[in-house]
Order: sequence, then C-alpha cells, then structure tokens
Amino acid sequence: MKAVLLRRFGGPDVLEVVEVPKPSLNPGEVLIRVKAAGVNYFETLMREGRYGFSPTLPIIAGVEVAGVVEEASVSVGSRVAVPLFAIGATGGYAQFIAVDSQQTYPVPDDVAFEEAAALMVQGLTALHAVRRADPAHKKILVLAAAGGVGSLVVQLARRRGARKIIAAAGSERKLDVARALGADAGVIYSGAGWGAAVEAAADGEQVDIVYDFVGGGFSSEYLPALAPQGELLFGALGRADVDYRALNVMIEQNQSLKGIALIPLLTPENLKADLATLFALSAADELKTQVGARYALDEIAAAHRAIGTRATIGKVILLPAQDRK
Repeated sequence: MKAVLLRRFGGPDVLEVVEVPKPSLNPGEVLIRVKAAGVNYFETLMREGRYGFSPTLPIIAGVEVAGVVEEASVSVGSRVAVPLFAIGATGGYAQFIAVDSQQTYPVPDDVAFEEAAALMVQGLTALHAVRRADPAHKKILVLAAAGGVGSLVVQLARRRGARKIIAAAGSERKLDVARALGADAGVIYSGAGWGAAVEAAADGEQVDIVYDFVGGGFSSEYLPALAPQGELLFGALGRADVDYRALNVMIEQNQSLKGIALIPLLTPENLKADLATLFALSAADELKTQVGARYALDEIAAAHRAIGTRATIGKVILLPAQDRK
C-alpha cells in the first residue's frame, strides 16, 4: 500500500510517498480502508519540528481518518471515523490503517467520509470552544472565520443564540463564506486599523468574546475591541507568543484569557458523545463542513504548501484512494 513517511523535519518536500506492507492485525484490531484523511495546519508545524511537541521519527503522518472496515472479526463494511490524535497516534496518510476496534466511531450513512474527516480535529475544537466561552446572547468576533475551526464556530455560535457574530478573515472571498454560514458582519484583518472596523461592525460597541485560532501574539488590533470583563479564547498550541503588556491591559480591564488545547479535554466518554453530536448535526444538514481542497496521496506536499501559505478555505482533505501521478 501507499503511505506518507516523515523521516526528518523540514519543508513539504520531506514528505515521502512510499510503498509499505499493508498492516497485519493484532487481536482486537480492525483494518480500515481510508476514504478520507484530514490535513491540518498543526501538522505542517509538526513536519517542521515547530509544534508544541515533536514526534519521534520516522512516522507515517496523519492524525484523523474516515473509511470502511475491510478486515475484522465482526462489522466488516462498517463506516467509521478514527481520531488518531485522541490516542496520541499517527498513520492516517495511508491507504489502510489498523487500529483497536475500540478506537473507531460509527459514521452515519448520511455523512460523507470527507465530512467525517473534517469534523474530528476541527469539529471537536469548535464544539469545546463554544462550551469554554459560551456565545449565547453575546457579541463575538471569530478570527480565521472561514477556516476549518472558525467556520464551525460561526455555525455553533449561531445555534447557541449569539447576539451578533463578526467574522474576521484575510479576504472578501473568505468573508463571503463566513457570512453564508451565519456571520452577521465581516472585517478583513490585514493592515493596520482593522480593529476599529470590528467596533463599527458591532454597532459602535465592543465585543464580549474573541475566538482566536490564528496564533502568534494577542493582537493589538482586536484587544481594544474587547469589552471590559470580556473573554479571549486563544487556541495556538506551539504558536503562542506571550505578550505581557497585552496581559497587563487585560488584567486592568478584568478580562479573561482562556486557552484551548483539545487533547486534555477529551475522554473516551465525551469523545463518543461529541462525535455522535457533530455527525448527527451534519447528517441533518444543520452543520456544514467547508471542504476547501482535495488532494491525492501523491500530492501531499502540495497540500501542506497550500495550508502553510493560508491559501485554503475550510478543511483540506487527503484522498488516499486516488492517484493522480
């Protein structure tokens, strides 16, 4: 079978598409034919050795897949999702993967494999984000609002009854995506002075919550737009630059800083329930995933380049069954 091997840290070209033996099964394991694998921004940082933790190499990369059970003692043909990241595993950039049957989660027939792949890392992050900073009846600002997480936060915040949702993105095209998903207004966050546009979009008021999944430092642009006693939810594991001056301003304003690191929030019980919730919303067409680009396994370097340059909208999906070379 084909798989993507990472032997050393570096640029996209260090990702090698190689032939490896199809996994053999240990007791209790199932063999899954991968129909769709998620590609994530944090995986580009892991590839470079710049993430919050670095894996021991070599590894087959990839942390989330959806596919069909091909070999097992029972349930052959079942449609399943496998959030490898939840158990500290990789191996998703491959045509087949073997996992413990207890680490698989059913995917409803009405949910496409691409949608299931898009609802694991990003879906769970968005779900926990709106739980940690509840947007109900509040004015909120969502950065990277057309991205994999941001686009889902916009929709979940709308479902929670947010009073006003302001989307921030890097282009009008991306803002159009966020508006179509439920954002009330949008601002482009390039150049100086865009923070003033946030208050204008909020009807001259400040916002109650900022959801920042971009990383780097706390923005001097959006912090003045955050109301006293407001909340900043910051998700940037491995990408956070601590700005102590900004922290002092937040303290003076009685504002709260909340981090979100997904893995510590997951338990076997809530993982099962939360994925079932996300899949049910998707099946009912009440939560729309944005698949911005699809790549064959042989195009994995191009997929990483696209994500690294922030040229994508929504989720990037790898399709291991395709071969375009």
